[in-house]
Amino acid sequence: MIPPALIRREGATGTKGKAQQRRAATAKRVALYLRVSTADQTTANQRRELERVAKRHGWAVASVFEDAGISGAKGRDERPALDALLKAVARREVDMVAAWSVDRLGRSLTDLLDLLRELHAKGVDLFLHQQGLDTSTPGGRAMFQMMGVFAEFERAMIRERVMSGLARAREQGTKLGRPRVDEKKEQAIRRARASGKGIRRIARELGVGVGTVLRVTVESASLTG
Repeated sequence: MIPPALIRREGATGTKGKAQQRRAATAKRVALYLRVSTADQTTANQRRELERVAKRHGWAVASVFEDAGISGAKGRDERPALDALLKAVARREVDMVAAWSVDRLGRSLTDLLDLLRELHAKGVDLFLHQQGLDTSTPGGRAMFQMMGVFAEFERAMIRERVMSGLARAREQGTKLGRPRVDEKKEQAIRRARASGKGIRRIARELGVGVGTVLRVTVESASLTG
């Protein structure tokens, strides 16, 4: 006969094991995104700290994506790990993306907001360690909404600076746009068009843009018409 004390211990152990299994099954799946700008830097510190955060919160690290030696100014098409991460998000393989800092993801508030919108569309949250941002919390969601306001402000400021710069350049007599080709080359374009050559072929042979060939062709037609 099995002693009652032993039965109780085994029952307790079984209950504890089932509870651990339930916690593991319901743990939030987190993808870590790591990035450094130069080849002589390391992502080890970022990974170690994010893994500690995941352990402290009871998150399960599902995958790690690393872009080493790649500038944050580059887009998704030039950052293979970021591209793979967003594909995993699209497949709903993770519940949260964690990064060391906002500048690991992009160089501007607009970049971050675009990423947040993509994550939000798939029901995936974002955790940024240095900024203390966690969009799975009410405070994090409120911060996300504020970011939308600031991103729009950033876009408006950039647009205003560009328009002011263009206006100042015009006042100073600066000609905007591509410089016109010389008359000799324009004559060559006209002769080539008159001989029946295609626009792209002329542009390639004369080393000018397709737009330049089109402009000269239209101007010639208006003069002769």
